[in-house]
Amino acid sequence: MVKDEKANQVERISSYYKFHAKIYDASRWSFLFGRKKILKLIPFPNDSAIKIIEVGCGTGINLQKLAIQFPKAQLIGFDVSEDMINQSKKKLEIFGERVKLVNAPYGVDLKANSENAECILFSYCLTMVNPQYADLIERARIDLKQNGIIAVVDFYDSNSGLYKKWMVTNHVRMEQHLSPVLLRNFITEQSFTKKAYFGLWRYFLFIGKKTNA
Repeated sequence: MVKDEKANQVERISSYYKFHAKIYDASRWSFLFGRKKILKLIPFPNDSAIKIIEVGCGTGINLQKLAIQFPKAQLIGFDVSEDMINQSKKKLEIFGERVKLVNAPYGVDLKANSENAECILFSYCLTMVNPQYADLIERARIDLKQNGIIAVVDFYDSNSGLYKKWMVTNHVRMEQHLSPVLLRNFITEQSFTKKAYFGLWRYFLFIGKKTNA
């Protein structure tokens, strides 16, 4: 039986992180810019008893910071890589049942992620999910409460064709392709791009609100 596109995507990402999970925290700080900033931009009081979902939670570094930033929040982290989830568990066991980790693609375990969250975070995740990135954004809109917030930080683009080709080998697409889908699904609260390494590439941050108005 030929595997469908989504299954192939999950397999590629899981295989990629079997090695990279071990070195992720030691290496990614050097080019995954804006991760601290996006957490600070989440527009809820620190004592809010909210639910936050992170899609592509990786080694749990964002969830760890969020658990401290929002001590009354319930957190759910999704990741398709078992190796990344295992790294997350080491950081997050101290928070007990307040943090739940799901080793599955977002949108599959409906009981876990259809509970009307106040905030859904994508941190350097969506540019690696091709071509299903639009499905994840649209699913996030369904899973957010009215006036809920989507928070995205990710690669944006590069003027260097060679760099973009190299990033493709790391499963990353850099073609400004996320913005139209985010703008179609959410009311923009904040959106801006920044240069990295003297303009070799740009990354962007987006805060959007779900509203039916």
